[in-house]
Amino acid sequence: MGRVIICLIFAGLCFSCVSYYQRNIRFNTYFVQGQLKEAEDELAKDKKGAKGKNKLIYYLNKGVVASMQGNYAGSNDHFEEAYRIADNHHRNLLNEGLSFLTNPKIVEYYGEEFELLMMHYYKALNYLKMGQSEEALVECRRMDIRLKQLSDKYKSENKYKRDAFIHLLMGIIYDANKDYNNAFIAYRNALEVYQADYQKMFNLGPPEQLKQDLLRTAYLSGFNEELVRFEKDLGIKYQPSLGKDEGDLVFIWHDGLGPVKEEWSINFSIIRGEGGVVTFVNPELGLNFPFAISNDNYESSGLSKLEFIRVAFPKYVERPLVYESATLSGGGKEVPLQLAQDINAIAFKSLKDRMLLELGKSLLRVGLKKAAEYKIRQENGNLGAAFSIVNAITEQADTRNWQTLPHSIYYARLKLPEGKQTISFTTKGRQDLKKQEISVEIKKNSTNFQTFSSLDAMPALIYY
Repeated sequence: MGRVIICLIFAGLCFSCVSYYQRNIRFNTYFVQGQLKEAEDELAKDKKGAKGKNKLIYYLNKGVVASMQGNYAGSNDHFEEAYRIADNHHRNLLNEGLSFLTNPKIVEYYGEEFELLMMHYYKALNYLKMGQSEEALVECRRMDIRLKQLSDKYKSENKYKRDAFIHLLMGIIYDANKDYNNAFIAYRNALEVYQADYQKMFNLGPPEQLKQDLLRTAYLSGFNEELVRFEKDLGIKYQPSLGKDEGDLVFIWHDGLGPVKEEWSINFSIIRGEGGVVTFVNPELGLNFPFAISNDNYESSGLSKLEFIRVAFPKYVERPLVYESATLSGGGKEVPLQLAQDINAIAFKSLKDRMLLELGKSLLRVGLKKAAEYKIRQENGNLGAAFSIVNAITEQADTRNWQTLPHSIYYARLKLPEGKQTISFTTKGRQDLKKQEISVEIKKNSTNFQTFSSLDAMPALIYY
Protein backbone atom coordinates (compact mmCIF):
# COMPACT_ATOMS: atom_id res chain seq x y z
CA MET A 1 0.00 0.00 0.00
CA GLY A 2 2.84 2.39 0.88
CA ARG A 3 4.51 1.97 -2.52
CA VAL A 4 1.21 2.48 -4.29
CA ILE A 5 0.58 5.71 -2.39
CA ILE A 6 4.08 7.01 -3.17
CA CYS A 7 3.65 6.20 -6.87
CA LEU A 8 0.26 7.89 -6.94
CA ILE A 9 1.62 11.00 -5.26
CA PHE A 10 4.57 11.17 -7.68
CA ALA A 11 2.31 10.69 -10.70
CA GLY A 12 -0.10 13.27 -9.36
CA LEU A 13 2.62 15.84 -8.82
CA CYS A 14 3.97 15.30 -12.34
CA PHE A 15 0.47 15.63 -13.77
CA SER A 16 -0.27 18.79 -11.83
CA CYS A 17 2.88 20.50 -13.12
CA VAL A 18 1.73 20.33 -16.73
CA SER A 19 0.05 23.52 -17.94
CA TYR A 20 -2.24 23.84 -20.96
CA TYR A 21 0.65 25.41 -22.90
CA GLN A 22 2.92 22.45 -22.15
CA ARG A 23 0.21 19.94 -23.06
CA ASN A 24 0.12 21.49 -26.53
CA ILE A 25 3.85 22.10 -26.82
CA ARG A 26 4.20 20.65 -30.36
CA PHE A 27 1.53 22.96 -31.78
CA ASN A 28 2.89 25.94 -29.84
CA THR A 29 6.45 25.28 -31.01
CA TYR A 30 5.43 25.08 -34.66
CA PHE A 31 3.36 28.26 -34.35
CA VAL A 32 6.08 30.30 -32.62
CA GLN A 33 8.58 29.23 -35.29
CA GLY A 34 6.20 30.33 -38.05
CA GLN A 35 5.74 26.76 -39.34
CA LEU A 36 2.05 27.35 -39.94
CA LYS A 37 1.35 24.29 -42.12
CA GLU A 38 2.89 22.04 -39.48
CA ALA A 39 0.90 23.85 -36.77
CA GLU A 40 -2.28 23.33 -38.79
CA ASP A 41 -1.47 19.63 -39.24
CA GLU A 42 -0.90 19.30 -35.49
CA LEU A 43 -4.37 20.72 -34.83
CA ALA A 44 -5.85 18.29 -37.37
CA LYS A 45 -4.38 15.38 -35.38
CA ASP A 46 -6.34 16.44 -32.29
CA LYS A 47 -9.42 14.27 -32.79
CA LYS A 48 -10.99 15.44 -29.52
CA GLY A 49 -10.34 19.12 -30.18
CA ALA A 50 -13.57 19.85 -32.03
CA LYS A 51 -15.78 18.17 -29.42
CA GLY A 52 -13.96 18.37 -26.09
CA LYS A 53 -14.13 20.91 -23.29
CA ASN A 54 -11.39 22.98 -24.97
CA LYS A 55 -13.13 23.25 -28.33
CA LEU A 56 -13.39 27.05 -28.15
CA ILE A 57 -9.58 27.38 -28.05
CA TYR A 58 -9.29 24.70 -30.74
CA TYR A 59 -11.38 26.72 -33.20
CA LEU A 60 -9.77 30.04 -32.22
CA ASN A 61 -6.34 28.57 -32.97
CA LYS A 62 -7.54 27.12 -36.27
CA GLY A 63 -8.93 30.53 -37.18
CA VAL A 64 -5.64 32.32 -36.50
CA VAL A 65 -3.51 29.77 -38.35
CA ALA A 66 -5.80 29.77 -41.40
CA SER A 67 -5.89 33.58 -41.51
CA MET A 68 -2.10 33.86 -41.35
CA GLN A 69 -1.90 31.50 -44.35
CA GLY A 70 -4.28 33.69 -46.36
CA ASN A 71 -7.27 31.35 -46.07
CA TYR A 72 -9.61 34.08 -44.88
CA ALA A 73 -12.88 32.31 -45.72
CA GLY A 74 -11.78 29.12 -43.96
CA SER A 75 -10.53 31.17 -41.03
CA ASN A 76 -13.93 32.81 -40.62
CA ASP A 77 -15.65 29.42 -40.71
CA HIS A 78 -13.54 28.45 -37.69
CA PHE A 79 -14.18 31.76 -35.91
CA GLU A 80 -17.92 31.44 -36.56
CA GLU A 81 -17.88 28.02 -34.91
CA ALA A 82 -16.01 29.57 -31.97
CA TYR A 83 -18.67 32.29 -31.84
CA ARG A 84 -21.45 29.67 -31.62
CA ILE A 85 -19.63 27.91 -28.79
CA ALA A 86 -19.04 31.13 -26.84
CA ASP A 87 -22.59 32.32 -27.43
CA ASN A 88 -24.07 29.12 -26.00
CA HIS A 89 -25.20 30.06 -22.51
CA HIS A 90 -26.77 26.67 -21.75
CA ARG A 91 -23.87 25.53 -19.62
CA ASN A 92 -23.84 22.17 -17.91
CA LEU A 93 -24.71 23.04 -14.32
CA LEU A 94 -23.75 19.54 -13.14
CA ASN A 95 -20.23 19.98 -14.49
CA GLU A 96 -20.04 23.47 -12.98
CA GLY A 97 -20.94 21.96 -9.61
CA LEU A 98 -18.45 19.13 -10.00
CA SER A 99 -15.69 21.69 -10.56
CA PHE A 100 -16.06 22.70 -6.91
CA LEU A 101 -15.30 19.12 -5.86
CA THR A 102 -12.39 18.60 -8.26
CA ASN A 103 -10.97 21.51 -10.27
CA PRO A 104 -12.23 24.07 -12.82
CA LYS A 105 -10.40 22.33 -15.67
CA ILE A 106 -13.14 19.71 -15.97
CA VAL A 107 -15.71 22.20 -17.28
CA GLU A 108 -15.90 23.68 -20.75
CA TYR A 109 -13.77 26.73 -21.47
CA TYR A 110 -15.86 29.70 -22.59
CA GLY A 111 -13.13 32.33 -22.98
CA GLU A 112 -12.06 35.55 -21.35
CA GLU A 113 -14.05 38.68 -22.19
CA PHE A 114 -11.21 40.25 -24.19
CA GLU A 115 -10.65 36.97 -26.06
CA LEU A 116 -14.24 37.00 -27.30
CA LEU A 117 -13.85 40.59 -28.50
CA MET A 118 -10.65 39.66 -30.34
CA MET A 119 -12.51 36.79 -32.03
CA HIS A 120 -14.76 39.38 -33.72
CA TYR A 121 -11.71 41.50 -34.54
CA TYR A 122 -10.14 38.66 -36.52
CA LYS A 123 -13.41 37.92 -38.32
CA ALA A 124 -13.89 41.56 -39.30
CA LEU A 125 -10.29 41.79 -40.51
CA ASN A 126 -10.72 38.66 -42.65
CA TYR A 127 -13.84 40.12 -44.25
CA LEU A 128 -12.04 43.38 -45.01
CA LYS A 129 -9.22 41.50 -46.72
CA MET A 130 -11.81 39.67 -48.85
CA GLY A 131 -13.49 42.96 -49.75
CA GLN A 132 -16.69 42.00 -47.93
CA SER A 133 -17.41 45.25 -46.15
CA GLU A 134 -21.04 44.49 -45.30
CA GLU A 135 -20.05 41.30 -43.49
CA ALA A 136 -17.37 43.27 -41.62
CA LEU A 137 -20.12 45.64 -40.46
CA VAL A 138 -22.05 42.66 -39.08
CA GLU A 139 -19.03 41.91 -36.91
CA CYS A 140 -19.08 45.57 -35.85
CA ARG A 141 -22.60 45.10 -34.54
CA ARG A 142 -21.61 41.90 -32.76
CA MET A 143 -18.68 43.72 -31.16
CA ASP A 144 -21.00 46.50 -30.06
CA ILE A 145 -23.31 43.97 -28.36
CA ARG A 146 -20.38 42.37 -26.52
CA LEU A 147 -19.11 45.78 -25.42
CA LYS A 148 -22.51 46.61 -23.93
CA GLN A 149 -22.62 43.24 -22.16
CA LEU A 150 -19.15 43.86 -20.75
CA SER A 151 -20.11 47.33 -19.53
CA ASP A 152 -23.27 45.99 -17.87
CA LYS A 153 -21.33 43.18 -16.17
CA TYR A 154 -18.95 45.42 -14.22
CA LYS A 155 -20.07 48.51 -12.33
CA SER A 156 -16.73 49.53 -10.84
CA GLU A 157 -14.97 52.33 -12.72
CA ASN A 158 -11.52 50.80 -12.31
CA LYS A 159 -12.19 47.55 -14.18
CA TYR A 160 -11.61 46.58 -17.79
CA LYS A 161 -15.15 46.95 -19.12
CA ARG A 162 -14.67 49.17 -22.18
CA ASP A 163 -12.37 48.44 -25.11
CA ALA A 164 -10.92 51.44 -26.93
CA PHE A 165 -9.34 49.38 -29.70
CA ILE A 166 -12.61 47.70 -30.63
CA HIS A 167 -14.26 51.13 -30.94
CA LEU A 168 -11.28 52.23 -33.05
CA LEU A 169 -11.65 49.19 -35.30
CA MET A 170 -15.36 49.88 -35.71
CA GLY A 171 -14.47 53.42 -36.75
CA ILE A 172 -11.95 52.17 -39.32
CA ILE A 173 -14.54 49.80 -40.80
CA TYR A 174 -17.29 52.43 -41.01
CA ASP A 175 -14.69 54.82 -42.43
CA ALA A 176 -13.72 52.33 -45.14
CA ASN A 177 -17.41 52.05 -46.05
CA LYS A 178 -17.62 55.86 -46.30
CA ASP A 179 -20.14 55.92 -43.46
CA TYR A 180 -18.40 58.94 -41.96
CA ASN A 181 -21.17 59.71 -39.47
CA ASN A 182 -20.89 56.34 -37.70
CA ALA A 183 -17.11 56.39 -38.15
CA PHE A 184 -16.93 59.71 -36.30
CA ILE A 185 -19.09 58.34 -33.45
CA ALA A 186 -16.89 55.23 -33.13
CA TYR A 187 -13.67 57.28 -33.23
CA ARG A 188 -15.10 59.65 -30.61
CA ASN A 189 -15.98 56.69 -28.37
CA ALA A 190 -12.48 55.27 -28.84
CA LEU A 191 -10.87 58.59 -27.91
CA GLU A 192 -12.97 58.82 -24.75
CA VAL A 193 -12.06 55.28 -23.62
CA TYR A 194 -8.36 55.78 -24.35
CA GLN A 195 -8.35 59.01 -22.33
CA ALA A 196 -10.57 57.86 -19.43
CA ASP A 197 -9.66 54.16 -19.09
CA TYR A 198 -6.62 53.08 -21.06
CA GLN A 199 -4.43 55.99 -19.98
CA LYS A 200 -5.05 55.17 -16.33
CA MET A 201 -5.12 51.37 -16.44
CA PHE A 202 -2.55 50.59 -19.17
CA ASN A 203 -0.58 53.85 -19.54
CA LEU A 204 -1.80 53.92 -23.14
CA GLY A 205 -3.13 57.16 -24.59
CA PRO A 206 -4.98 57.69 -27.88
CA PRO A 207 -2.91 57.12 -31.04
CA GLU A 208 -2.16 60.26 -33.05
CA GLN A 209 -3.73 58.66 -36.12
CA LEU A 210 -7.02 58.29 -34.22
CA LYS A 211 -7.03 62.03 -33.53
CA GLN A 212 -6.47 62.81 -37.21
CA ASP A 213 -9.22 60.40 -38.29
CA LEU A 214 -11.64 61.86 -35.74
CA LEU A 215 -11.12 65.36 -37.16
CA ARG A 216 -11.34 64.14 -40.75
CA THR A 217 -14.64 62.28 -40.26
CA ALA A 218 -16.09 65.25 -38.36
CA TYR A 219 -15.19 67.43 -41.36
CA LEU A 220 -16.60 64.94 -43.90
CA SER A 221 -19.81 64.57 -41.86
CA GLY A 222 -20.34 68.32 -41.73
CA PHE A 223 -20.02 68.40 -37.93
CA ASN A 224 -18.41 71.83 -37.91
CA GLU A 225 -18.99 72.55 -34.21
CA GLU A 226 -17.54 69.16 -33.24
CA LEU A 227 -14.57 69.76 -35.54
CA VAL A 228 -13.78 73.11 -33.93
CA ARG A 229 -14.21 71.67 -30.42
CA PHE A 230 -11.90 68.70 -31.01
CA GLU A 231 -9.33 70.84 -32.83
CA LYS A 232 -9.16 72.94 -29.67
CA ASP A 233 -9.17 69.95 -27.28
CA LEU A 234 -6.50 68.04 -29.20
CA GLY A 235 -4.40 71.02 -30.23
CA ILE A 236 -4.48 69.99 -33.90
CA LYS A 237 -5.64 71.95 -36.94
CA TYR A 238 -7.25 69.72 -39.57
CA GLN A 239 -5.89 70.04 -43.11
CA PRO A 240 -7.98 68.32 -45.86
CA SER A 241 -6.01 66.00 -48.16
CA LEU A 242 -5.55 67.15 -51.76
CA GLY A 243 -4.55 63.76 -53.21
CA LYS A 244 -7.14 62.70 -55.83
CA ASP A 245 -5.43 59.62 -57.27
CA GLU A 246 -4.46 58.11 -53.92
CA GLY A 247 -5.82 55.43 -51.67
CA ASP A 248 -5.38 54.74 -47.98
CA LEU A 249 -3.38 51.80 -46.68
CA VAL A 250 -4.31 50.76 -43.16
CA PHE A 251 -1.38 48.65 -41.98
CA ILE A 252 -1.90 46.53 -38.85
CA TRP A 253 1.04 44.96 -37.03
CA HIS A 254 0.54 42.03 -34.66
CA ASP A 255 3.63 42.24 -32.48
CA GLY A 256 4.86 39.27 -30.44
CA LEU A 257 2.74 36.77 -28.54
CA GLY A 258 0.29 37.21 -25.70
CA PRO A 259 0.80 35.76 -22.22
CA VAL A 260 0.26 32.17 -21.18
CA LYS A 261 -1.42 30.98 -18.01
CA GLU A 262 0.48 29.04 -15.38
CA GLU A 263 -0.42 27.76 -11.94
CA TRP A 264 0.67 29.23 -8.64
CA SER A 265 -0.30 28.31 -5.11
CA ILE A 266 -1.23 30.44 -2.14
CA ASN A 267 -1.08 29.21 1.45
CA PHE A 268 -3.77 30.48 3.81
CA SER A 269 -3.67 30.28 7.60
CA ILE A 270 -6.97 29.27 9.18
CA ILE A 271 -8.00 31.49 12.10
CA ARG A 272 -11.05 30.80 14.26
CA GLY A 273 -12.67 34.06 15.39
CA GLU A 274 -15.67 35.26 17.37
CA GLY A 275 -19.27 34.58 16.39
CA GLY A 276 -18.62 31.47 14.32
CA VAL A 277 -16.37 33.23 11.80
CA VAL A 278 -13.45 31.35 10.25
CA THR A 279 -10.95 33.52 8.36
CA PHE A 280 -8.48 32.32 5.75
CA VAL A 281 -5.49 34.69 5.89
CA ASN A 282 -2.40 35.29 3.76
CA PRO A 283 -0.49 38.21 5.34
CA GLU A 284 2.16 38.40 2.57
CA LEU A 285 -0.48 39.27 -0.04
CA GLY A 286 -2.76 41.09 2.38
CA LEU A 287 -5.63 38.67 1.74
CA ASN A 288 -8.31 37.53 4.15
CA PHE A 289 -11.57 35.74 3.46
CA PRO A 290 -14.05 35.35 6.34
CA PHE A 291 -16.65 32.56 6.29
CA ALA A 292 -19.44 32.05 8.82
CA ILE A 293 -19.32 28.44 10.07
CA SER A 294 -21.12 27.11 13.15
CA ASN A 295 -19.10 25.34 15.86
CA ASP A 296 -20.62 21.95 15.00
CA ASN A 297 -19.89 22.33 11.28
CA TYR A 298 -16.42 23.66 12.06
CA GLU A 299 -15.56 20.54 14.06
CA SER A 300 -17.23 18.06 11.71
CA SER A 301 -15.67 19.58 8.60
CA GLY A 302 -12.16 18.84 9.77
CA LEU A 303 -11.07 22.47 9.50
CA SER A 304 -10.38 22.50 13.24
CA LYS A 305 -7.60 19.97 12.60
CA LEU A 306 -5.89 22.19 10.01
CA GLU A 307 -3.57 25.16 10.50
CA PHE A 308 -3.24 26.13 6.84
CA ILE A 309 -4.70 25.30 3.46
CA ARG A 310 -3.19 25.50 -0.06
CA VAL A 311 -5.15 26.96 -2.96
CA ALA A 312 -4.17 26.69 -6.64
CA PHE A 313 -4.80 29.77 -8.75
CA PRO A 314 -3.98 30.75 -12.37
CA LYS A 315 -1.58 33.54 -13.21
CA TYR A 316 -0.46 35.05 -16.49
CA VAL A 317 3.19 34.88 -17.55
CA GLU A 318 4.33 37.45 -20.10
CA ARG A 319 6.27 36.56 -23.23
CA PRO A 320 8.32 39.78 -23.55
CA LEU A 321 8.57 41.56 -26.89
CA VAL A 322 11.59 41.33 -29.17
CA TYR A 323 10.51 44.30 -31.32
CA GLU A 324 9.21 47.40 -29.57
CA SER A 325 8.61 49.86 -32.43
CA ALA A 326 8.26 49.97 -36.20
CA THR A 327 8.00 52.35 -39.15
CA LEU A 328 6.24 52.13 -42.50
CA SER A 329 7.48 53.93 -45.60
CA GLY A 330 6.19 54.26 -49.14
CA GLY A 331 5.34 56.90 -51.72
CA GLY A 332 8.09 59.13 -50.37
CA LYS A 333 6.59 59.19 -46.87
CA GLU A 334 7.43 57.46 -43.60
CA VAL A 335 5.07 57.03 -40.65
CA PRO A 336 5.50 55.33 -37.26
CA LEU A 337 3.34 52.37 -36.25
CA GLN A 338 1.26 53.46 -33.26
CA LEU A 339 0.29 51.24 -30.33
CA ALA A 340 -3.48 50.74 -30.27
CA GLN A 341 -3.99 47.64 -28.10
CA ASP A 342 -1.89 46.02 -25.38
CA ILE A 343 -3.43 42.56 -25.12
CA ASN A 344 -0.78 41.47 -22.62
CA ALA A 345 -1.73 44.27 -20.20
CA ILE A 346 -5.46 43.65 -20.67
CA ALA A 347 -5.02 39.95 -19.86
CA PHE A 348 -3.23 40.72 -16.59
CA LYS A 349 -5.81 43.37 -15.70
CA SER A 350 -8.77 41.09 -16.48
CA LEU A 351 -7.48 38.35 -14.19
CA LYS A 352 -6.64 40.84 -11.44
CA ASP A 353 -10.15 42.31 -11.64
CA ARG A 354 -11.71 39.00 -10.67
CA MET A 355 -8.92 37.69 -8.45
CA LEU A 356 -10.85 38.01 -5.19
CA LEU A 357 -13.87 36.25 -6.69
CA GLU A 358 -11.71 33.42 -8.04
CA LEU A 359 -9.84 33.04 -4.75
CA GLY A 360 -13.13 32.86 -2.86
CA LYS A 361 -14.36 30.12 -5.21
CA SER A 362 -11.05 28.28 -4.86
CA LEU A 363 -11.22 28.37 -1.06
CA LEU A 364 -14.76 27.03 -1.20
CA ARG A 365 -13.60 24.24 -3.50
CA VAL A 366 -10.71 23.25 -1.24
CA GLY A 367 -12.89 23.50 1.84
CA LEU A 368 -15.49 21.14 0.36
CA LYS A 369 -12.81 18.64 -0.60
CA LYS A 370 -11.18 18.78 2.84
CA ALA A 371 -14.53 18.26 4.54
CA ALA A 372 -15.24 15.22 2.38
CA GLU A 373 -11.76 13.85 3.02
CA TYR A 374 -12.12 14.23 6.80
CA LYS A 375 -15.45 12.39 6.92
CA ILE A 376 -14.16 9.53 4.76
CA ARG A 377 -11.01 9.24 6.88
CA GLN A 378 -13.14 8.87 10.02
CA GLU A 379 -14.94 5.88 8.49
CA ASN A 380 -12.02 4.27 6.64
CA GLY A 381 -8.42 5.31 7.21
CA ASN A 382 -7.00 3.78 4.01
CA LEU A 383 -9.80 5.19 1.88
CA GLY A 384 -9.29 8.56 3.51
CA ALA A 385 -5.58 8.45 2.66
CA ALA A 386 -6.43 7.65 -0.95
CA PHE A 387 -8.94 10.51 -1.05
CA SER A 388 -6.26 12.82 0.31
CA ILE A 389 -4.05 11.88 -2.65
CA VAL A 390 -6.92 12.54 -5.04
CA ASN A 391 -7.40 15.96 -3.45
CA ALA A 392 -3.71 16.77 -3.86
CA ILE A 393 -3.79 15.71 -7.51
CA THR A 394 -7.00 17.54 -8.39
CA GLU A 395 -6.17 20.84 -6.67
CA GLN A 396 -5.10 22.50 -9.89
CA ALA A 397 -5.69 25.88 -11.47
CA ASP A 398 -7.26 26.35 -14.88
CA THR A 399 -4.35 27.33 -17.14
CA ARG A 400 -6.31 27.46 -20.40
CA ASN A 401 -6.26 30.59 -22.55
CA TRP A 402 -6.05 31.66 -26.20
CA GLN A 403 -2.29 31.55 -26.69
CA THR A 404 -1.98 32.51 -30.37
CA LEU A 405 -3.07 36.11 -29.76
CA PRO A 406 -0.44 38.82 -30.27
CA HIS A 407 1.15 40.67 -27.37
CA SER A 408 0.27 44.08 -28.84
CA ILE A 409 -1.40 45.57 -31.91
CA TYR A 410 -0.02 48.62 -33.73
CA TYR A 411 -1.37 50.40 -36.78
CA ALA A 412 -0.69 53.19 -39.26
CA ARG A 413 -2.55 54.89 -42.10
CA LEU A 414 -0.51 55.79 -45.18
CA LYS A 415 -1.71 57.50 -48.37
CA LEU A 416 -0.26 55.92 -51.51
CA PRO A 417 -0.68 56.36 -55.28
CA GLU A 418 -3.07 54.06 -57.11
CA GLY A 419 -1.70 50.76 -58.39
CA LYS A 420 0.89 48.26 -57.25
CA GLN A 421 3.21 49.73 -54.64
CA THR A 422 6.19 48.45 -52.65
CA ILE A 423 6.34 49.55 -49.04
CA SER A 424 9.08 49.08 -46.46
CA PHE A 425 8.20 47.84 -43.01
CA THR A 426 11.00 48.15 -40.44
CA THR A 427 10.81 46.67 -36.94
CA LYS A 428 13.18 47.80 -34.22
CA GLY A 429 14.26 45.95 -31.09
CA ARG A 430 16.87 46.60 -28.45
CA GLN A 431 19.51 44.69 -30.37
CA ASP A 432 17.95 44.05 -33.75
CA LEU A 433 16.49 45.87 -36.73
CA LYS A 434 14.62 44.02 -39.46
CA LYS A 435 13.40 45.46 -42.77
CA GLN A 436 10.72 43.84 -44.93
CA GLU A 437 9.70 44.82 -48.48
CA ILE A 438 5.96 44.25 -49.00
CA SER A 439 3.98 44.55 -52.22
CA VAL A 440 0.46 46.04 -51.95
CA GLU A 441 -2.28 46.87 -54.45
CA ILE A 442 -3.84 50.29 -53.86
CA LYS A 443 -7.24 51.34 -55.18
CA LYS A 444 -7.81 55.09 -55.34
CA ASN A 445 -10.34 56.67 -53.00
CA SER A 446 -10.51 53.36 -51.10
CA THR A 447 -9.14 51.93 -47.87
CA ASN A 448 -6.82 48.97 -48.41
CA PHE A 449 -5.81 46.64 -45.56
CA GLN A 450 -2.56 44.82 -44.84
CA THR A 451 -1.47 42.90 -41.75
CA PHE A 452 1.91 41.67 -40.61
CA SER A 453 2.62 39.29 -37.72
CA SER A 454 5.93 39.22 -35.84
CA LEU A 455 5.91 35.97 -33.88
CA ASP A 456 9.31 36.72 -32.33
CA ALA A 457 9.01 36.80 -28.54
CA MET A 458 11.21 36.23 -25.54
CA PRO A 459 10.34 32.94 -23.84
CA ALA A 460 8.22 33.05 -20.72
CA LEU A 461 10.67 32.66 -17.83
CA ILE A 462 8.55 29.97 -16.19
CA TYR A 463 9.75 27.41 -18.75
CA TYR A 464 13.50 27.83 -18.24
